[in-house]
Amino acid sequence: MFKGCGTALVTPFRRDLSLDEETLRRLVRRQIDAGINFLVPCGTTGESPTLTRAEHLRVVEIALQEAHGKVRVLAGAGGYNTHEVIELARELQHMGVDGILSVTPYYNKPTQEGLFRHYQAIAAAVPLPIVVYSVQGRTGVNVEPATLARLAQIANIVGVKEASGNIGQMANVLHQVPSHFTVLSGDDAVTIPLMALGGRGVVSVVANQIPAEMTRLAQACLHGDFALAREIQARYLPLMNVNFIESNPIPVKAAMGLMGLLDPVYRLPMCPPDPASLAKIGKVLEAAGLVGSVRVAG
Repeated sequence: MFKGCGTALVTPFRRDLSLDEETLRRLVRRQIDAGINFLVPCGTTGESPTLTRAEHLRVVEIALQEAHGKVRVLAGAGGYNTHEVIELARELQHMGVDGILSVTPYYNKPTQEGLFRHYQAIAAAVPLPIVVYSVQGRTGVNVEPATLARLAQIANIVGVKEASGNIGQMANVLHQVPSHFTVLSGDDAVTIPLMALGGRGVVSVVANQIPAEMTRLAQACLHGDFALAREIQARYLPLMNVNFIESNPIPVKAAMGLMGLLDPVYRLPMCPPDPASLAKIGKVLEAAGLVGSVRVAG
């Protein structure tokens, strides 16, 4: 269901920190017009931990309204408390999402058995397709290949967003899970090697800025045209990298502000980037032809 390029959508806010619904609609339409394969609202790139439950549901509702069945919507529903994740996932199911992306519980560092039971419980309670999100660098816990192989035996656990940064682990995941289980890259810069190993796409941060180009890269990989994929990557790798010069989504929202796509407003504990970081972001955007000459105060 979820292959090619999906965008981990940022959540735009107004200066008063309220949800900027008008800008969100424009961003979603921009993604669809660019040919994106699926949308991922309210993931961690969307600052979901700072959204109220009502805001979380509203962001997803807007994505569904604008998608209008033209692209699939894989909505974020993950976290520390299994019961709360199930409650949120049920609400998203009733709204009509195509699936949920569920980040591992953070901080409490469950065992592999605990992770298995967490996702097993979600899958039993909610019949939606579920994509596991494994990102040890953020959560402190890794979903090991053997655990994913067990989870892949549950009918509605359909894939994993693999963001370990470990190519060896990705190879082992692809070796151990069945062929119907979708492995997606959680890091833009390693989309090509993961897809060369058999992955089916990427949940992308940089697609917020370059949706058409990142979709072309993923589709080229799906069709075995790795020469074209490498050509696209070579042009935009500096942008992929600068998006993580500070904690995500600080740089990508700053860049989108420079591109005129949104007002770069954050909710604490996220805050604007350091002036030196912003200057680097501007230079990368300028080199990629995404903005004109950028002057950053400070």
